[in-house]
Amino acid sequence: QVQLVESGGGLAQTGGSLRLSCAASGRTFSNRAMGWVRQAPGKDRELVAAINWSGASTYYANSVKGRFTITRDNARNTVYLHVNSLKPEDTAVYYCAAAPTVINTPHAPTDFTSWGQGTQVTVSS
Repeated sequence: QVQLVESGGGLAQTGGSLRLSCAASGRTFSNRAMGWVRQAPGKDRELVAAINWSGASTYYANSVKGRFTITRDNARNTVYLHVNSLKPEDTAVYYCAAAPTVINTPHAPTDFTSWGQGTQVTVSS
């Protein structure tokens, strides 16, 4: 198992930027694909971005392509989500998640087995 702790959420204005961080503990971080899943009130979970173990392969939801970037630093056991050009519809709780080692690049929230506690992102109009 891997334990995940998110940070970096908060309040931003439309058009603004944030950087979300997820610190992982456990020896298997560098072998796992990682992702960021968000959930807004009354809506289903949405996988917004995922990255494979090496960083060579990424996935982005259409709603965030060109605005969000996922990166990872295996030496620091950390994955990041750089969010730019924020919109009010990006308001949600953002969860960091880890996939089992058999999954190379996740494409759905159900691909993940370990979750952080979430960090709130609120975008004001």
